[in-house]
Order: sequence, then C-alpha cells, then structure tokens
Amino acid sequence: MVRTLVALRRLLASLLCCAVPGVACAANPPPNPFLAAPRLAISHFGSAQTNALPYPVNRGTQTVPLGSVPQVPAGPVNLMTLASTSPDAMWGVSATGVEYIDVRHNGFKAVARTLLPGVQPATVIQLNALLANVRREPVDLQARVASAQSFLKQLSSGSGGISSAYSVVDNNNVLYLNTGTRILALGVSDGLRGKQINILRSIDTTTFLQAGEALTGIVMTYDGKLVVLGTRSVHILDRSFTGAVPSLVFGSDESISNSAAVDQDNGIYIVSDKLMRKVVWTGTALSDSAADGAWSSPYPTGDTFYTLFGSGSGSTPTLMGFGSGDSDHLVVITDGKKRMGLVAFWRDQIPIGQTDRIAGQIPVTCGLPPSYAGDIQTDQSVTVNGYGAFVANNISASNTGTTPVVDNLIRGLPGAPPSPLGVQRFTWDPQMHTWASAWARPDISSDNMVPAMSSRSKVVLVSGYYPANHQGWTIKGLDWDGTGADVQTTILGPGLFGNGIYAMMEFLPNSDLLLNSVLGPARIAGPGSALR
Repeated sequence: MVRTLVALRRLLASLLCCAVPGVACAANPPPNPFLAAPRLAISHFGSAQTNALPYPVNRGTQTVPLGSVPQVPAGPVNLMTLASTSPDAMWGVSATGVEYIDVRHNGFKAVARTLLPGVQPATVIQLNALLANVRREPVDLQARVASAQSFLKQLSSGSGGISSAYSVVDNNNVLYLNTGTRILALGVSDGLRGKQINILRSIDTTTFLQAGEALTGIVMTYDGKLVVLGTRSVHILDRSFTGAVPSLVFGSDESISNSAAVDQDNGIYIVSDKLMRKVVWTGTALSDSAADGAWSSPYPTGDTFYTLFGSGSGSTPTLMGFGSGDSDHLVVITDGKKRMGLVAFWRDQIPIGQTDRIAGQIPVTCGLPPSYAGDIQTDQSVTVNGYGAFVANNISASNTGTTPVVDNLIRGLPGAPPSPLGVQRFTWDPQMHTWASAWARPDISSDNMVPAMSSRSKVVLVSGYYPANHQGWTIKGLDWDGTGADVQTTILGPGLFGNGIYAMMEFLPNSDLLLNSVLGPARIAGPGSALR
C-alpha cells in the first residue's frame, strides 16, 4: 500500500510538472541516434553527460563478498562497461584490454577478449602483482605508498595516461577508445572459435593534436562525428579516420582536463581551467563565432587543491533543461575554488532581463560544519536529473602528499588517509533563475567513483569507504526527492573488489548494479525489490 501511494505521488508530480508553470522539472535529453544505445554507450551515459539512467534501483541492505557474483576479471582499472547495439551484450574496457560480455539471462560472461596493442599477458600479471603488493600484510604505510606509485607508473608507462579512459560505441557497434597517442576502432565478429574482437582501424592523434598535448575526451556529435579533446584544443574526426580534421586551438595558458557535453544542435561544451566554452560544429567547421551561437565565459577559478588535476573545474560539463517546454537551458559545472561552488551558464542566448552568461552560482558546503577547515572539491561531474543537481566532495581531511589515486588505492589500510565526506543536492528554480540547496549529507562518502542517478526510482547511487566495523567499500542509494535518506546499502567489504578507482557507477535495466571494480566489472543483483 505504501509503495502504491509513493508511485501515485510520483505520477502526480510528473503530471504537475507538465501542467503547472513554475514546477522545477525538465525534459529528458534527446538520445543521440549515432550512439549504440540511448544510454550507456558513452561516458556519463549520454551526450548530455548527466549520469542519469531511466532504470529502477532496489531498496534494502545486502552484503556482497568477493566471488559471490558474476565478474569478468579484467584490467586492472576498468572505468566503464558500455552498451552495444544488442541488449544481450556489453563492451568492457580496461587499461589493458577489451572484453565483449554476454549479459543474457542475468548473466555476465566474457565471450571475447583482446589485449590492447603493446600489452603482453606478462604485463597484466605484473600489474596485478604490483596491485596486490599495495595491500599485502605486513607492510608499513610508506612501503604501501611506494607500491601504489610503482603500480601507477607501470599502468601508464609509455602512454602518457591510462588507456581506455575515454570510450564510445557507435550505432554500427564499433567501439572507439584511446591507448597511448592513438584512437582505436574495434569491432566484434563471429570466428571459428566463437566471437572475436578485431582492431578495424587506428589513428595517431599526434597528427592533429598540438605538440605536448594529451587526449582528454572523446564524445559524439548528433551527426555522427567524433569530438576529440586535447589539453588545449578540440577536433572533429570522421569515424572512418579519413579526411580533414577541423580543429580549434585555445589559449596556450589554458588546460583542459575533462571531457565535453554535446547538445542536439551540435553545440559542444568544454571547460578549461580558466574558461567555460560553447563551440559549434556547423557540419563543415568548428566555430567559436557568436554568429553561430558560440560563446566563452570566465568562472570562479585559480585555486589549487588535492584532486586529480589540482586546479580548474573537476567536472565534465553537464546539460540541464531540454525541449521547447523548458524555460531554462543550462550547462552546469563545479568551479575551481578550494571551496567549490555550483555554476550554471545559459546554454543558448542570454534571456531578456539577464546580463551575464553565468545564470547562477551557489556555494557547496556538503553540510560540513562551519568549523571544517578542509577544502571541498571534486573530480566528478555534476549528476543532473530534471532541474536537480548532485555533487560530491572528493577531498579527504588529510592525504599522503602524493596523488589522490595513491590515497584511494591504500584506502582503509592502517595509517591511510580517511575517506572524503560530504554530498549535496541542489535544485534550480526556472522561474526565479536561482539555485537552492535541497539537502546535504556530511556523513556520506563518495570516494572516487562517479555517482549514478535513477530517474525512475529517484535515487542517486554513490560509492565510498566506511571503516566502522570493517564495513569497507559500500554503495549507498540516497533518496533524491526527499531528504537524501539511505534507501539502499550494498556492502562490498574492505578489499580491492569494492574499489572502482574513478570508474562510472552503473546499473542495468532490471535494476542490477554493475560495479566497475579495479579487478574487473561485476554484476550484482540489488537487495529486495526495485523502487519502481
């Protein structure tokens, strides 16, 4: 009876959203027809980069030990499992290889594998041994830090970064990903011994990136072109890897460390450590001209802090507000101050009566007390559903002084820095054009994984480490529309199994969780029944 009443209230809210002016809701972003599926075929789940999925999630509490659920051993480091053109299969991408995974009948089994160019089986064995050394007993903290540094050095050796950090699957079921300075296009075919993964083509990004640049993102336009971001530039690449590569180069004093969002009119939203930009793909050229709808805007930045890149916005731009019925079309980021703020920009023309490209700003406190002396910053993009936005603090009260990745690898071990704490949900008012805090949870850890939101169940999922009672890595489902109360808890334990190391949090259409563990992706049936 209670669930029926909840469902009725949500239905009424949806109807009010469509019928009553001023109710803070927004249409869903339109799916990109050139992606393999409407969701999960690209990082942050869609071209708008919202981290939201239209699938239900479950209510309840469960403990999931290593080895108790279907898992595809891979990596180490598995940042996302992507949709294919078939609902029966998904692409698994890791720092060392690619898997094609059969997900039929609630299963999760690799039916094809390939290592990335230059990766040998011995390399994978060595990486896993280095990773195991990080947590081997008995070792002092200094030795653990050294082991973590050795692991990370080997992981990115010769590539300038972690392979498969950026990936997308197109409507021909071709997977595009980065490895070293190259972008690969991979396909799957039926061979004599079953399915096999093939490299269809590749391109060296040094042929169009500026000298000294690194790859920072790959996304897709709504006419089927790849958008490739460098640390100071953006480029349009045909999926055939042939023809000219239209480019825009930004200031030599700027640095881009995040991927981009794309709207249905091929506006491309890029944030550097100094400016938020909209550039426009016209179909023949990349334009930064106002005549084509492009713009740039400064935002609060300039501080340094203990995150992956240490300055500028830590979030990939996220779009908010879609369709002709939504009064405000926005792009949102977190800013580059030690105590971050949430910033919304007008995506299109600045409305009459408004004078600034920045539509609104609000400080992020995560509910931490005024006496809290630490920084509040993030490496995660803003999670958006309707006119709601969710952010997480990724900076701990103390650190090793090395890198946040090292800290996350040793999390929970004796002497290791504590988990970062604090999350906050905001609401944008499209009538008043202002932000307001909806709720905050200073007790919640969102350690390193990117949150995921169920627009159907109105729940946001976060992953963090909780030392009490050796609980360890835990996925928490928080009530989006209410007070942020816990509605799901999945305890994964203190070992490496529960550690995602900056991966995407995912869940599937039947409500199963998909954990992109550092040890390989795993499928976890949710506790109890789904929050429909």
